[in-house]
Amino acid sequence: MNKARLPRWLVPLLVCAMLTQAALNLARPLVTYRVIGLGGDALAVGLVTAAFAVLPLFVAMPLGRLTDRLRGLSAVVAVGVLLSAGGTLLMSMTSSLVALAATSAVLGLGQLVFMLSAQGIIARWSGDHLLDRGFGLFTAAVALGQMFGPLLVGALLGDASGAALLEASRVALWVAAGVGLLPLPLVGLVALRVPRLPRPPAGQEPAPIESSLTLMRYRGVGAGMYASLALLSTVDILTAYLPLIAERRGISPMVVGVLLALRSAATMSSRLLLDVMLRWRTREQLIVLSAAGAAATLAVVPIGGIGQIGMGVALFVGGFALGVGQPLTMSLLARAVPAGARSSVLALRMVANRVGQVAVPGLAGVVAASAGVAGAWWLSCVVLATAALVSGRVAPPN
Repeated sequence: MNKARLPRWLVPLLVCAMLTQAALNLARPLVTYRVIGLGGDALAVGLVTAAFAVLPLFVAMPLGRLTDRLRGLSAVVAVGVLLSAGGTLLMSMTSSLVALAATSAVLGLGQLVFMLSAQGIIARWSGDHLLDRGFGLFTAAVALGQMFGPLLVGALLGDASGAALLEASRVALWVAAGVGLLPLPLVGLVALRVPRLPRPPAGQEPAPIESSLTLMRYRGVGAGMYASLALLSTVDILTAYLPLIAERRGISPMVVGVLLALRSAATMSSRLLLDVMLRWRTREQLIVLSAAGAAATLAVVPIGGIGQIGMGVALFVGGFALGVGQPLTMSLLARAVPAGARSSVLALRMVANRVGQVAVPGLAGVVAASAGVAGAWWLSCVVLATAALVSGRVAPPN
């Protein structure tokens, strides 16, 4: 992969991504504990988790098309930061499951706005030779935030339970909102450094916007969407259901935080090694290996008797596999369509992700109500396995 110098705006954007994800991954496990504190069950956990993705389903494509048209994207990044922090703060004030689901939806909208605008900057200004590297570093920063967030959960909740757990989760959500506001000064730095598209000549018609159906017809787009959906929804299942599995085995929230951080550390390390892996296999082949490897290793976690060390090993190996696919689906999709439609196809990818984040956790909640938490966990492994099969059909031979 080309080792050209990275653009000056990338480092502050990476720090923004790390901080927003640290805040998000502090808040989202807290949602599960808050559901428990409010008297909810496994079905409630699945439905509240699915609510995170509801609003983005309706605004992702219009936002993606707007992003393709805007000359500058830094202001949109700032809006995403503010929405995310605001949704987290509102969560701390909830006293019912319905209100918790609604504030989770606001948080999900903020994350969509931030991620789409940040990815749009990378897709627009990295150049084809730096796309894999740019998206790899961006998703590594995301994984770093995903590692810090759960560690903060363990530190803030400790061994709290019952009414104390509900109050501790409220205080922890205040911390998450504070962390979520830290990127704002860095967004200003990104705005100073990132270029803006030139104004089109007077009288020139803008390029036509490609429809979602047209975008889906480009080779590899459909398979890339499904793989991305499967990989991301699996992370949601991990975040939502590992606390339930742990609680039933008598494992404290602090240990759960360490296990989730271990998964995130493995994910981050695999993304930093993308340069090496892409010398060994193509993007499409690595996506297949990512989905299949994660499905096989993560399926071990709910099996009784493996112990905390066994769970940690499975989460580490599965997390490494999960980390490979996401940045590669981004660069694969960005390369598959015309340059003027890159934000639109990334938005369509996010729509697919949000469909997965609604459907898979929602279905997992139904499965958990009848087949237990392990059944919900294994559902995500089945989704990963089918994504490997679908991606394998379009992967070129080695």
